Amino acid sequence: MIEVLIALFLTMIGVMALISMQTQGWLLSGKSDYLGRAAEILHKELETKEALIMNPCNIVTVGTFNKNIFASGSAGGAGAGDATLSIQTTITLITTNTWRLTIRVTWPGNNAGIRESLIVTRQEYFRSPAGCADNSQALNWGVL
Repeated sequence: MIEVLIALFLTMIGVMALISMQTQGWLLSGKSDYLGRAAEILHKELETKEALIMNPCNIVTVGTFNKNIFASGSAGGAGAGDATLSIQTTITLITTNTWRLTIRVTWPGNNAGIRESLIVTRQEYFRSPAGCADNSQALNWGVL
């Protein structure tokens, strides 16, 4: 009888330990979800901006540009349970035809977020196939 009570007591301690870890598990699950979405957005923005800078037909606007997007990708607004991620793009001129592109993605509860930098130069192979129709048009970097 005493052995059964000891086994029951030890089982209850184990179950209580598992229940107390559930909160931590939910927090880590949410953090990894945000981090995964932010990494995907960061990669997409970095490659898009890099391709635009590499094209000699485009005029590069130096500065810092901010925009917000929804984690769901919805253009019509946030849905139920949707999160807003902030993208900050900074373009600085290093030398002639060489820029540093830095992109930072943050989300609610994490103001540091994740960021990545890349040095980009002009590439003739990235010139528009139709040629440069109007070389005086600056791109709106905060929207693209």
